[in-house]
Order: sequence, then structure tokens, then C-alpha cells
Amino acid sequence: MTQSDTDITPRASALLPILLFLVTFIGTGLYYQAQNVDYAFYQLPSPVAVLPALLLAILMHHRGMNDAIDTFLKGAGHSNIMAMCFIYLLAGAFATVAKATGGVDATVNLGLTVIPSWFILPGLFLISAFIATAMGTSMGTIGAVAPIALGIAEAAGIDKALMAGVVISGAMFGDNLSIISDTTIAATRTQGCEMKDKFRENISIATPAALAVVILFFFMQTEGAAPEAGDIEWLKVLPYLTILVLAVLGLNVFLVLPIGLIFAGLVGLMQVEDYTLSQYTKDIYAGFGSMQEIFILSIMIGGLGAMVKAQGGLAWMGLQIERVIALFSRKHSEEANERAAELGIAGIAALTNTCTANNTVSIIVSGDLAKDLAEKHEVTPRRSASLLDIFACVCQGLLPYGAQALLLGSIFLISPVEVIAHSYYVMVLAVAGVSAVFIKHQLRKNKGA
Repeated sequence: MTQSDTDITPRASALLPILLFLVTFIGTGLYYQAQNVDYAFYQLPSPVAVLPALLLAILMHHRGMNDAIDTFLKGAGHSNIMAMCFIYLLAGAFATVAKATGGVDATVNLGLTVIPSWFILPGLFLISAFIATAMGTSMGTIGAVAPIALGIAEAAGIDKALMAGVVISGAMFGDNLSIISDTTIAATRTQGCEMKDKFRENISIATPAALAVVILFFFMQTEGAAPEAGDIEWLKVLPYLTILVLAVLGLNVFLVLPIGLIFAGLVGLMQVEDYTLSQYTKDIYAGFGSMQEIFILSIMIGGLGAMVKAQGGLAWMGLQIERVIALFSRKHSEEANERAAELGIAGIAALTNTCTANNTVSIIVSGDLAKDLAEKHEVTPRRSASLLDIFACVCQGLLPYGAQALLLGSIFLISPVEVIAHSYYVMVLAVAGVSAVFIKHQLRKNKGA
């Protein structure tokens, strides 16, 4: 027997498993970091840290053990979760094969030749942002760009965590803004607006944030850090150029990465001495293995998020936000009510994303509640769609257990906490999003005056 959304009773206690996971995972890392232990956040593997939270969620499930397990399995097997997991595997395989066949070194040399040493960080942010906007997926962008960015960081002596922050910043820009992104599609469908209208609303907020981050990365760039570029081996660069071009053309990431993987293997077989078909297949499998931790964690987080929702955690958050809005409705002006509703929509998106660790899923889950708030307080559909997408992406880019931070952490061999600590674009986007709410109403007030 399945449980419909209308049967769910809001419960604050349902959020305890998520809180337990965060305290266990982040708290353990901070403890070891305080003890000056190397790789502090790797001392407790994240898939193990989530196990107590899963056990607690199962014990708290009010519909019995069998229903709890069924809910977990449905959440773990959600199509968005499976899509992310297969992107992990393809990205890991491509990165491993490209490195083994010399593609990374060749592409790094090209990057150092094309991008001036004083513009490496802003340049890679803009490249990542452009690719993500064209491809419509932050995960595909990270899979394509991260190995190149890592190679450039190592060659130029740039802090790896900072470089990871550059890549996730650009990737989240495109994920939020692209008209073919899953988040854009989910936001416009749930709010009932046209993609072009949401894009226009969104870009007015995202552009100032992006410009601010370009300037920030420019001043964070270490002057003269980049070494002289070596010879460019164009044939070895072609697999990367191929996937970048295909991404810009809008080809689905599930075709882009396999094409790049096959191309990289062919280049290795033709150009690299003693590189055999057997070694190629072993490198593919090694790439799969490099994604094991985030593959397992993503499945578990997907299941945990479904259980939190089924037990009323998300419904409880929505209820609290509705109560805050109701207070404004009784005591404040219509303009204040609209502003509070917009901030409420932003809060719903962020809090839901915290529990689901998937911005597309969080928009789908919170879409109806956001639409109700928008209609009650005369927030336009394009505005509510834009705020939903912006704050879901902001939260996603700041979650240490989010897919993007986990993938970058695996590729760069750093903690996902270090990745999000340098996720400057989403931090600035959050400020820009909140500011836009107040500026809009201030401009309207001045115009009325």
C-alpha cells in the first residue's frame, strides 16, 4: 500500500535522521581536523556516516518496517538518482582513460596556452558556466571540465580546493540558468510559466552574481603562477574538444560522455605505446571504481530523503513557512506579504533541497506549495519559478553531501567540505537572490511615491 502526499502528517521529528547524518559526517571531520589529522573528512567514509541516520529513519517510520524499506528503495531507485549515478560512472571512466592516454596533460597544455596566466580562474569559471548553460547539467559539466581544471591547478600551483570551487561555481550557474536544465523544466512546469519568461527573470539576478564572482576570481588568482605550456598534442586533445563541442550543441550527456570515452580509447590505442584494448577496459573499470563512494552515498541519500518526506519532515517545514506567511497576512501590508511570500518560496526550496540533496527533486516536491503561496500573495509564476530554481541550486551547491561536491571531491581527491567552502558563486547568488526580493519592492515603492 502506498502513501499519498495528502495522508502525510507533518512531523518535526522526521528531520532528525538528516540532522544525525550532518552531525555525524561533518562533526567527525571537524574533530579530526582539530586533531591535525590528514584527510580529516575521509576518516569516516560518508556512506558509513549515513548508516545511523538510515537506521533511525527506519525505526521512526510509523507505518512499519516493510513500508519503511519499500519507501527507502523507491527513493534510492528514483530516476534522478539513477541518472546521477550513471553520470558518475561515465565521468569516472572518461577521466581515468583520458589521463591514462595522455589526454589530460595535452588538454592542460592547450588550456595554459589559450588562457592567460592572470585569467586562469575567471577563464575556467566562464568556460564551465558556458558549457553548463549549453549542456543543461552541472554533473555533465563537472565530468567534462574537472579533470582539465585539476591538471591546470597542479601545473600552475593553484590550490585544488579553490579550483574545485571555480568549477562548481560555473557548473551551478549553467544548471540554474540553462533552458534545457532539469531544474528549469521542473520549476516552469510546477509554477505554470514559459521558459523564456523564467529565463529573463532569472538572468537579471544571476548576471550580477556571475560578474561579481569573475572579479573575485580575478583578484584571487596567484600572479605568475602558471608555468610555460608544453607542446600541444592535438590528437590527444580531440576527445575533450569533442565532448565540449557536443555539449555546447546540446547533445544529451548520456551520449556525450560515452562518445568521449570511446574517442579517448581510440586515441590511446593509436598514440600510446603498449596501450592495449585490455588496458583500456581495465581503465574504464578503474574509473567506475573511483566513483564507488559517491555512487553508494547518492543512493542512500535518495532513500533517506524519501523516508524523511514520507514521515512528514518536508510537510512540517512547509507548514512552518505557511504559518510565518500567515502572520504577515494579518499584520502587514500587501507589499510586505508579497515579499514574505517570495522569501518563503526561497526558504521552501532551500530546506527541501537540504533533505533531498537533489535540486530537481526538491523543486518537484516543493512546487505545489510554492505555487499556492505565489497565487495567494500575487507573486507572478515566472518570479516563483525563478526563486525556486535559484535557491534550490544555491543549497545544492553548498551541500557537502550533494552530488556536485561529491563528484569534485572524488576527482580532486579532496573533501567535499573543502569544495563547498570555495563555492563562491552560489554564495553570491544567494545574496543576489535575497537582495532582488527587497530591491524589487523598494523600486516599486519609489515608483509609487
